[in-house]
Amino acid sequence: MAKKNKTMIIIAIGSIPLIMTLGNSMLIPILPAMKSSLNLSQMQVSLTITVFSIAGAVFIPIVGYLSDRYSRKIVIIPSLILFGLGGLLAGLGASVLSNGYTWVLIGRTIQGIGAAGTAPIAMALTGDLFKGGEQSRVLGIFEASNGLGKVLSPILGSILAIMVWYAVFFAFPIICLISFLLVLIFVKEKQNRQAPPPFRKYIHGLLGVFKQEGRWLITTYIAGGTCLFTLFGILFFLSDILEKDYNIDGVPKGFILAIPLLIMVTTSYITGSKIGKNLEKMKKIMIIGFILMTISYGTLVFFEKLALFLAILGISSVGAGLILPCVNSLITGAVGKERRGFVTSLYGSVRFLGVAAGPPIFSRLMEWSRNGMFLSVAAFTFLVGILVLLLLHVKGKDGKDKKTTPIRYKYI
Repeated sequence: MAKKNKTMIIIAIGSIPLIMTLGNSMLIPILPAMKSSLNLSQMQVSLTITVFSIAGAVFIPIVGYLSDRYSRKIVIIPSLILFGLGGLLAGLGASVLSNGYTWVLIGRTIQGIGAAGTAPIAMALTGDLFKGGEQSRVLGIFEASNGLGKVLSPILGSILAIMVWYAVFFAFPIICLISFLLVLIFVKEKQNRQAPPPFRKYIHGLLGVFKQEGRWLITTYIAGGTCLFTLFGILFFLSDILEKDYNIDGVPKGFILAIPLLIMVTTSYITGSKIGKNLEKMKKIMIIGFILMTISYGTLVFFEKLALFLAILGISSVGAGLILPCVNSLITGAVGKERRGFVTSLYGSVRFLGVAAGPPIFSRLMEWSRNGMFLSVAAFTFLVGILVLLLLHVKGKDGKDKKTTPIRYKYI
């Protein structure tokens, strides 16, 4: 594969998680304006993120199976189109249609269905096209692209909101078109000469994977979902207090929301480039990540000045940036190409559920107690870190802990 061509493939694949991330993060800065314009409660506002994520979580396993049976590209292309159309419908609902909130929710649900076939399938595609240390490096870029979307999205959302708050929705079709063209032109999948297995044999093989590797796979799923749950929960909280407590709105608010995300992106990229395929190293890095997240959330109760608050919050972003590339690499290497789409898609579902749960749960915790919210989240990240310490042991057929790529399954 020529270097220039490989670069364009990486750019094309990297644009896919960027799209999915923008789907939620671009809305964070406009939520207070949406709440005021449509006369919504805090819980109703949070549902605009939740319905997107739940729809994605439900459909991700389905598109994962389809991508394994047919091809990654056949799933990704229609998904990008659906994502863009959902944004267009939400924008029309907010601007010109009656019952605007209902149409926004419908559009967001359609976007969630489209999002199901984007980032999780792109992760499987990365596993198909790249191997060994290069695969870990590209997955680090993948997670950095995901994080870059989180960094840019509050800024873009704030800039678009200068015109009108629902302009964000009309931006989605344009962004999707760019990714659509990149994937269509530059991504060429390797031909799989092996015919796809019958559904029953496919499921039988998956059950074999989870029977032998299920303990550590589920642990890594939970670890990744926890990072997304806390991230979107804290962004929801931060977006609210920046306006209410600090009177910061518009583009300055977008830049402040981007600070913890930029820290996470930088850490993700560095981590992905350094971990290789050493599972023992990945486990140690993940444990350090959860320690940092626990310390950060546990000490935020003592800080209300914005500069100090953001500095301490940045520690949790470093933790998430350490964890996510390791999780991506572990899960992508867990199985062979034949079932990789489904296994990575299940992880995508967990990530989506984490995003879906973050805003409404943090909304309730905010109503209960600010300090109680941070201490509860710290206790949760500490518990997940303990699970990683105790349960993340990848074993080969000889029963010994593996220090390289997890066992790959063939059709049985």
